[in-house]
Amino acid sequence: MGLDDRKLAVLRAIVEDYVATQEPVGSKALVERHQLGVSPATVRNDMAVLEEEGYIRQPHTSAGRVPTDRGYRLFVDRLSRVKPLSPAERRAIERFLVGAVDLDDVVHRTVRLLAQLTRQVAVVQYPSLARSKVRHLELVPISTTRLMVVMIADTGRVEQRLVELPGPIPAEDVTDLRRLVNEKLVGSPLTDTPPLVQALVDEATPQLRGAMTTLSTVLLETLVERHEERIALAGTANLTRGGLLDFQGSLRPILEALEEEVVMLKLIGEAESTTTRVLIGDENEIDNLRAASVVSTGYGPGATALGGLGVLGPTRMDYPGTIATVRAVARYVGELLAQN
Repeated sequence: MGLDDRKLAVLRAIVEDYVATQEPVGSKALVERHQLGVSPATVRNDMAVLEEEGYIRQPHTSAGRVPTDRGYRLFVDRLSRVKPLSPAERRAIERFLVGAVDLDDVVHRTVRLLAQLTRQVAVVQYPSLARSKVRHLELVPISTTRLMVVMIADTGRVEQRLVELPGPIPAEDVTDLRRLVNEKLVGSPLTDTPPLVQALVDEATPQLRGAMTTLSTVLLETLVERHEERIALAGTANLTRGGLLDFQGSLRPILEALEEEVVMLKLIGEAESTTTRVLIGDENEIDNLRAASVVSTGYGPGATALGGLGVLGPTRMDYPGTIATVRAVARYVGELLAQN
C-alpha cells in the first residue's frame, strides 16, 4: 500500500523528533510540535498504519513509537532534504584542513574533523596505492653497497625500502639509476609498472645490470606487491552518547567491528567519489554492524576516488546533516589533494 502525503509527513515528524530527543514519539507531541493540521486521533490512525506497514514500531508498552530501519530508509530516500552547511561550518572545514603539512596530517585532520562535526565515529582510508601514480623515485646512497629507495605517489603517499646491492657502485652510477627509473616510471599508475620495471632490467647497460636487477626486485615490492591499505579512526567515544535503544542496547559488536581494519576497509574502501552511500541497520552485510548506520563516499581530485571516508553511528542519526558534512569534507580533501 502506498503512503499518502499526510502519513509521509507524520513519518518525517517521527524520525526528526526521535533523532532530536532520543525519546519514543507519541501522537500528542507530534500535533503540538508540528503543523500537521489534523487532530491527535487522526495522527494516531496514521501511526497505526505506519506501524502495520513496518515503518515504525513500539519499543515497549505505553510508550510512543520509534522508526524502524525501513522507516529510516524511506526517510533518507524520499523525505529528507540534505541540509546545506552554514558558511561558518564551511569556513571551519577549510581552515582546519588548509593547515595540513603532509598526507598523514591531512588524513588525521580529516578524521578528527568528521568526528567533531557529525558527533559519530569517523573513518578515513589513506589514499589507496592501487589507485595512485608514481610522482617521483629517489635513490639515496647509504653506503657504497646500500641504497634507500623512496617512492612518492601523486597522492602524497611515501614508501621507503632498503636495497642491498650485489657490490659497491660509484656515485655516478647511482645518478644514472635514478635518472633511468624516473624516466621510465614517473606518471605511470602503480598497477601498470611491472612490465616497465622489467624493461629497465632488459635495457640496462652491462655496467648497471647487476644493480638494476637488485633494484627492480625492491621496486616491484614497493610499487605493486605491498599495498598495505591503511585507515584512520576517530570519535569512538561518540558511540556512548546515545540512548538506551541505540545499537540494540550493546556496543560490544560495534567496537569489535571497529577493531577489524579489513572490515572498515570493506565498508568505506569501495566508495565512489560521485556518490554517497547510506547503509541503514540490516542493510549492512557485516553482522556486527546491523544495529548501526554508515554514511560514506569516495574522495580524490575530480571524479577519481583515491580512497573512502565516512561515519558510523546509531540508526537514529541526523541523516540530512551527516550526508551534507561527509560530502563537503570529501570535496575539500579532494581539492586539497588536487592542489598539492
